[in-house]
Amino acid sequence: MVHIKTDTHIAAMREAGRVVAQILTRAREAAAVGVSPRDLDEAAREVLSGAGASSPFLNYRPHFAPTPFPAVICVSVNDAIVHGIPSADPLRDGDLVSVDAGALLGGWAGDSAISFTVGKARPADTRLIDTADEALAAGIGAAVVGNRIGDIAHAIGTVCRKAGYGILDGYGGHGIGRSMHEDPSVPNEGRPGRGMALRHGMVLAIEPMLIGGGGDDFRHDEDGWTLRTTDGSRASHAEHTVAITNDGPRVLTAL
Repeated sequence: MVHIKTDTHIAAMREAGRVVAQILTRAREAAAVGVSPRDLDEAAREVLSGAGASSPFLNYRPHFAPTPFPAVICVSVNDAIVHGIPSADPLRDGDLVSVDAGALLGGWAGDSAISFTVGKARPADTRLIDTADEALAAGIGAAVVGNRIGDIAHAIGTVCRKAGYGILDGYGGHGIGRSMHEDPSVPNEGRPGRGMALRHGMVLAIEPMLIGGGGDDFRHDEDGWTLRTTDGSRASHAEHTVAITNDGPRVLTAL
């Protein structure tokens, strides 16, 4: 069931989105050679505490997970695509890092992700990260009243495939509101003009997940959470929480 939000609800979700943006900003500022993903998680906890917010990630346990998620952010490094559990292993020069963060504030959720390089970036990684951002922007641009879910999916998929990248098979964006995951699902590839019609008050988490090697396959780590590329290539993830409005898409997790 898709839950339509009022303008007041969207305004409240924007406040949760601001907290998410602050978490990602803090994580990016803190990330450096020698700093661990677990350090980034600690920084994220400080932001949540300071804002009076909580994490929808911490202790989250969907049907596929063998254990509850133990952190407030996901930190996926290099060939990890998404859902990385923050480890104590120090980040190294040239690592490609994706951070996915969420916040619950006033009963509403926000969800967003960024990717960046620690230290000196490889040109191939920069292109991969930039393409994920471009795909996200294309998806947001298609998130307008009168379009359909398929238009968002097609916009994202077109950017990714044109650049020669793979798209994480079976995963995509989702509705968001009182909980982090709501209907509808938002694929990262699809046919335009298909799927649910977009209307004022829908709020979606749009999130392209790109695989540098060009394939769509992935494997699970032994932790049951982390998804990795099967070919060892690097991956990039970008995400925003976006409200569909009569005035156009409104990004609720922008800084």
